Amino acid sequence: MNPSTSGWIDKFLRDFDVDSLSQYSLDMLYPKLREAGFIYGTSVDIVLTHDSEIIYSEEEKTKINLFAALVVTYYETIDNGDQKDCIKALIEFYEYLDTKKSFFSFINTLTTSKSEKLEKIVHTRIQTNESIFKKNFSHLLTNALLFIDVLAFEHFLIHDKNPIEYASALEESLTNIVFLALNSKIEKDTYDELLVKLFASSVRYTKVNTDEDATFDQIHLEAYTDVLEKRYILDLTSLAVWNDKEIDLGEQDFIRALGAELQLSNQWVKESLHSVQSFVKEHKENISFFNYSNPAHHFYKQTSRTVSVLILRNKKRLIKEITESKDLMILLGQSAVRDLSKEEKQKVKQQLLDVCKTIPSLAIFILPGGSLLMPLLIKFIPQLLPSAFNENK
Repeated sequence: MNPSTSGWIDKFLRDFDVDSLSQYSLDMLYPKLREAGFIYGTSVDIVLTHDSEIIYSEEEKTKINLFAALVVTYYETIDNGDQKDCIKALIEFYEYLDTKKSFFSFINTLTTSKSEKLEKIVHTRIQTNESIFKKNFSHLLTNALLFIDVLAFEHFLIHDKNPIEYASALEESLTNIVFLALNSKIEKDTYDELLVKLFASSVRYTKVNTDEDATFDQIHLEAYTDVLEKRYILDLTSLAVWNDKEIDLGEQDFIRALGAELQLSNQWVKESLHSVQSFVKEHKENISFFNYSNPAHHFYKQTSRTVSVLILRNKKRLIKEITESKDLMILLGQSAVRDLSKEEKQKVKQQLLDVCKTIPSLAIFILPGGSLLMPLLIKFIPQLLPSAFNENK
């Protein structure tokens, strides 16, 4: 089975028939997915295989792990399910998630079989750190949020309704918890400060207070009653606070408080921290993503350089589009002499995204997750605009 060639899904479903897949549950599979690195966004192994001699790339491992988790979820949830219905349900599920019709709609005209269509959909969901700008952003920062697909698919099968609200709410909760975790450090270095500001100004969901006094009270964790949801939230937060040094007291207190809010035992909390540290220690040398004091630092350093080049290459057209937007210029001018309100900041952000839509090279800003890069664009605007604009600063 080669996940890089057409027909791999049918081959997977032949290798693992209904009876063998029905023996698994998502609760059983989750520890294996975490051990394999899938939960951490870097698959170093696969959870289900018949042929251990095949060497897979990281992207191929991630494809197999995602599809295996989705299929196990289907057979665990649907009584008397079959392969055709499983593929049909997955396609329907992803079509709901494709709210902007930007990722999967072209597939309809290029494929003849549903299996082939699903293969292309799964391919679009996978990101690799080595070519982060050559692929669409479907999740925040890394493949670590891919497990949202699995939980949202389970929600879709159980409740038989559009899963976008559930998926968005879970992503919002995770994003905001990560922000709070980054803000929990007692002593923040330069990168920590940058990351806090980055998250505070560019997350897609902005319901949480971004002050240092922000607490769990603004995040509705009571909505998550399933143990698997809780463990996933805890594991992702443990990954967010991970670094190559000892976790400081502020981070330890935060993780323990999160465990209490999720009504998980101290044993779960200790296991979550131990698992991420063990995984990184074992695989750090072989995964470039972990050869930094924090994975998010790697993202920030890599993307800031790339975005800088893109902006400077499109400087003339960007200036023209910005200056022709009357409302945007007024707000930018006022921002030089006063603080803009939340509504005005949101308007600036939206109008800048509209400007980016007109410049193909800057399409990264309008892709899902691309708003995370918006502060990098805003940082360059004063340098791009005419000198007369900067005289008011």
